[in-house]
Amino acid sequence: MSKTTTDEASSSLESLFPNDQVVVVQEPIVADGLPYRAIKRAGDVVLSLSALTILALPMIAIALIVRGTSEGPAIYQQTRVGKSGKEFRVYKFRSMYNDAEKNGAQWAEGDDPRVTPFGRIMRVTRLDETPQFFNVLKGEMSLVGPRPERPEFCEEFEEKIIGWNYRTRVKPGLTGLAQVNGGYELIPQEKIILDMDYLEHRSVALDAKILLKTVKVVCTGQGAR
Repeated sequence: MSKTTTDEASSSLESLFPNDQVVVVQEPIVADGLPYRAIKRAGDVVLSLSALTILALPMIAIALIVRGTSEGPAIYQQTRVGKSGKEFRVYKFRSMYNDAEKNGAQWAEGDDPRVTPFGRIMRVTRLDETPQFFNVLKGEMSLVGPRPERPEFCEEFEEKIIGWNYRTRVKPGLTGLAQVNGGYELIPQEKIILDMDYLEHRSVALDAKILLKTVKVVCTGQGAR
C-alpha cells in the first residue's frame, strides 16, 4: 500500500479516535468446536441459497436501477480483510458515485455526499449488502461474524488498538454483534469489545439471536450510513 493511500485513510479516520489512548486487547479464547462449525457452515449455505432465491428478482431490479440512475457498474467490489488476514473481494450494490474515492479510501460519514439518492435508500434498508450472500456461499464470509474491514483501515486501527487483528481468527460476517448494537455509531474501541465478546461466546443460539436482531435493524434502518 502506498504512503499516500495510508495518509488519506488516516486523515479520514481521525474523528473515530477522540483521544490518543492506545487500547490493548486481551487475546480471546475462540469458541470453535467442530459441531458448531459444521452447523454454522450448513446454515450459511442453506440460508444464503434461500435468500438469493427469494431476492433474485428484487436484486435484478436493484441492479437495473443502479445502472439507470448513476454512471458505473451495478456491482461494486471492494478489498476486505478476511479470516487469518487473507484479503478477498466483497460484493456490494454500488451505492456511491463512480468517482467516490478518487481521493483515496474514506470512512463513511452520516449524510455522506458521495452516496447517490438511490444509494441512500439501499443503505437504510441494507439492500446494498445483499450480494454478499455470494461471498458467504464461496466460504469467504459467514452470515454472522465480525464485519470485514478494509486493509487501509485495519492498519490504522491496529496502531490504536493492539490486538485488532484478533477479529480475523474467524470468518467475517454479513452481520455481527457490533452491527446489531450500534453499527456505524460505534467507535472502533467500542466495536472491538463486542467483536471479542462474540468470538468467545459464539454459538448456534447466539448466531440465531443476532440474525433475528438484524431483521429488526434492517426494518428500522438503525445505524445505517
